[in-house]
Amino acid sequence: MKNHSVISEFILLGLSADPQIQALLFVLFFVIYLLTLMGNLMLLLVIGFDSHLHIPMYFFLGQLSFLDLCHSSVTVPKLLENLLSEKKAVSVEGCLAQVFFLFATGGTESCLLSVMAYDRYVAISSPLLYSQVMNRQLCVGLVWGSWGLAFLDALINILVALNLDFCEAQTIHHFCCELPSLYPLSCSDVTASFTALLCSSILHFFGNFLLVFFSYVRILSTILSISSTTSRSKAFSTCSSHLTAVIFFYGSGFLRYLMPNSESTQELIFSLQYSVITPMLNPLIYSLKNKEVKAAVKRVLRKYF
Repeated sequence: MKNHSVISEFILLGLSADPQIQALLFVLFFVIYLLTLMGNLMLLLVIGFDSHLHIPMYFFLGQLSFLDLCHSSVTVPKLLENLLSEKKAVSVEGCLAQVFFLFATGGTESCLLSVMAYDRYVAISSPLLYSQVMNRQLCVGLVWGSWGLAFLDALINILVALNLDFCEAQTIHHFCCELPSLYPLSCSDVTASFTALLCSSILHFFGNFLLVFFSYVRILSTILSISSTTSRSKAFSTCSSHLTAVIFFYGSGFLRYLMPNSESTQELIFSLQYSVITPMLNPLIYSLKNKEVKAAVKRVLRKYF
């Protein structure tokens, strides 16, 4: 952090100032975090131990579970700490570090969801060539590319944000550090950082969303061309879980980062949705709606427990 920043810490106001409500929220989010850890770790273990799931679709699903673990761990532990703390402080450096890792993990998940959409398109449109097209080398390259692009995007945004001055105001009306929440606290020009954030939202997140959208246009076109109703229903069921995850992630993410910063309750809800709730829901979405995953869970439980 630059030396010209006068203040050394921010105060995260969080979700409520009422001690009783804070206690209830602590229990709620602690349970959510435990479910997130258990659900995603379960998927990782099942995918790793069950040979039936050693195909590209579940390789990407395992990466998504790992990302959800990382993404929720960036925000929830600090949220839980602040719910029990009176001061609710976070250092400027710690705040910017949280911004960076939120960008990195969220950006990687955005890329990975578009990769998973392409995987579903290949599986439905070219089932006989699926294993050749989605080979191991391509899958690993797509995952590493997702991580690389997201970390580059996060690095650019955080390097620009390092030039912001924070002189007097130090209260963040939020439960975590996000760039839009820091702009009202800056006593310097935020134009460069806002421009970088806007470009990231448009090019990175919206670009990935367009890739997902066009993949599903092609998927829908392919499914509608199938004459058999049973085959059509089976083809759609293979991508319904992913489509649900996409709606949860992109819906709340776009609304949070593309809406004006107004410190409203809606902003907190959208942030909670994609950083706390969605990582918990993804394992449920994929396990409850996927017969192969449910069968694999039973096989692993019988074998090891």
